[in-house]
Order: sequence, then C-alpha cells, then structure tokens
Amino acid sequence: MTDFSLHDQVTAEFEQAFSKRPVAVAHAPGRVNLIGEHTDYQEGFVLPMTVDRYVAVAFAPRSDRMIRAHTSLFNKTVEYPLDGLTPIGQGCWSDYIMGTAWAMHEAGFPLIGIDIAVKSDLPMGAGLSSSAALEVAMARALCSVSQCTWDPIVMAQLARRAENEFVGVGCGIMDQVASTAGKANCALLLDCRSLQFELVRLPSQVGIVVMDTGVRRSLGATEYDTRRKDCATAFAAIKTFAPHAAALRDVNETLLARAEAQLSTSTYRRAQHVVTENLRPIKLAKALQSGNFENAGELLNDSHASLRDLYEVSSPELDLITDLARSESSCLGARMTGAGFGGSAIALVRTEGIRRFIDQVRQMYAKCSEHQGSFFHGSAVDGVSVRAMT
Repeated sequence: MTDFSLHDQVTAEFEQAFSKRPVAVAHAPGRVNLIGEHTDYQEGFVLPMTVDRYVAVAFAPRSDRMIRAHTSLFNKTVEYPLDGLTPIGQGCWSDYIMGTAWAMHEAGFPLIGIDIAVKSDLPMGAGLSSSAALEVAMARALCSVSQCTWDPIVMAQLARRAENEFVGVGCGIMDQVASTAGKANCALLLDCRSLQFELVRLPSQVGIVVMDTGVRRSLGATEYDTRRKDCATAFAAIKTFAPHAAALRDVNETLLARAEAQLSTSTYRRAQHVVTENLRPIKLAKALQSGNFENAGELLNDSHASLRDLYEVSSPELDLITDLARSESSCLGARMTGAGFGGSAIALVRTEGIRRFIDQVRQMYAKCSEHQGSFFHGSAVDGVSVRAMT
C-alpha cells in the first residue's frame, strides 16, 4: 500500500517550495533483487521484487517549458529548460530528474513544463534502487501532466537511457522494470534480453528481510564500470570461437573454459560469476514455487559467495551481516543485493521467525560493526502509481 504519510510530506514540501498545491503525487517503489546480480547488463535473467519503500514526486504542470525541481534532502531547487537539456550529468541528484525528461523528449514525447518536489523513505546508496525509483516517478509525473500514454516497459527503457547516457552509469534494465511493472506479493522473473517477465508468487511461509549495512556507496565512484569492462573483455575472447553468442548470457562454463588461457585471472572470474549466476534466477523461482525453501536458501548463499570471491563486489560489512543472518535458526540463506561495495543484503527467513530474526541480527550487528544497520521485512508492492489530490 502507498505510504500516505510520505504523500502528505511531499505535498507539504511542494506547497512550501512553490506556493501552490500539486495536482497529484507519483509513488515509485524501490526494489531488492532476490538473485541474478550483475547479469542484467549481460542480457541475462534476474529475479527482483519491489519493496514498500518509495520515492514520491508531487507535481503540477507549468504554462512554459521549464522544469523546476525541489528536494528538502539537499534544500535545493533547480530549474532547467526542457528544450535545453543535454546529457552532461553534473553528478548531482537532479541528473536523474533532468535525464528522464531528456530521454522522453528525445523519444518524441510531447512534454510540457512541470514543477516537482521529491521526498523519499527509500534510503539512498543502500542498494535498493533509489535512483531508478526517482527516474520512474519523474517519468510517471511527466506522462500525467503531458497526457502521454504510459507503457511500463517503454518508460523503463527510457529511464535506463537517462541513467546510462545522461547520468553516466552503465546500469542494466532490471531496476527500472521492477519499479514500473512490479506486482504485489510477487517477484518478477525477468529476461533482460526480451524484457518479457513471469510473475513469481512469493510463498507465505517465508519472507524477505532487508538488511541495510549503513555503508553507503555511489556507483559512479565505484568499480562498477570496471567490472563491466572485464566482462566485455572476456566476451570478446569467447566471441572469436563462438560467433553465435551475443552476450555472456549465451555462454556456458565449457565455452568460458576455452577462453581461460587468454584472460587474466580476475577477468576470468568476473565472467565465471556472470555465467553461473545467470542460472540462479530460474532455479530460485522454481524452488520458491515448489516450496523447496532449503534449496532456495542455498542458492542465495552460493550467489553471495560468487559475488564475494569471483566478482569481488562485496564488502566486510556485507559479509558480516550475511554471516550473522545465517547464524539464526530461522534463516534459510542470505546474500548481498544490488551492485555491491556497500548497501544492503537480504535474508530468506521463515515467516514465524522474522521478528526474532530482526531483533537478534540487529543486536549482533550493532556489537560487531561500527556502522548503524537497519532492518525491515520487505513486502512486494505494485509498481509506480499516481494519486490525484482531492
């Protein structure tokens, strides 16, 4: 359910910033990826679910072709002309907003000017996709005031283009699709090549606990792009003897082994992670649907080990919090989620033990880490929505 307290807060901020009332508020949820990490930009499979934490955008149309955006998070108001947007991101929060408008304008959508205020209960830099949620909320607001047709997949693609070409982060499509097309009580088994997805009903016997390490990271300042380049190097070597392959998604371990002698150890390991991780989303979906929760937990544990040892995007805090999670009897498995280098992890926990699990792991993490962690039971919710003012 949409967090109406957040709705009220962003409405008040809009009124204070612009001395008028918004016409509506767009709410875009964040997401956790259950499994399939760093496979989306290799056209592979992923299994994300939305979470009941949002980016909210209050908005109203303008009579000119300007965009004004305000957020109390940085106590900033920025203003840009719709017709003057260029993909030279400034490295600030407004890049995601202006980049979305730029991508929609470039795609031919007849946009009009807009005033927006932004507020969120989705922590930034926690690996829960606050950037994609902001892009999606902005796209929904622009479609609403400009009376454009809303298509979840088209808008997800444009939001991704904004992040790739305007912000300058080479992310895949998973986060944006999850925020536009998510469904309550379901995960999305998404094929990042075709963008077709299957709804995977989440069983009531288990739940997902989101564990924020309190360590923040910025993809633009990490080795995210370095990992992508390593994968491209590995794929180029494989392509010389496997011309049918279009991405690492098409490579199996046998093909990868043929290229090992041509690759550095680290480059080989990066590709090995992608090749093996790409098999896990389908396996996890089947395990959850069949009630094989022990196998589901093993898949999460294996994924974390691969991200830690092969892709090398974990962190001491992510390793600690997942180890502590696994020490609790109600936990079936745990892994980092998101791009890594900080942020959050998830745990698959038997439903009846979730409250105790959160209390115990929170206490242990506080004793073992200098960072302040936070924990919540994630509920899958519907994708982005608009609530008109009454």
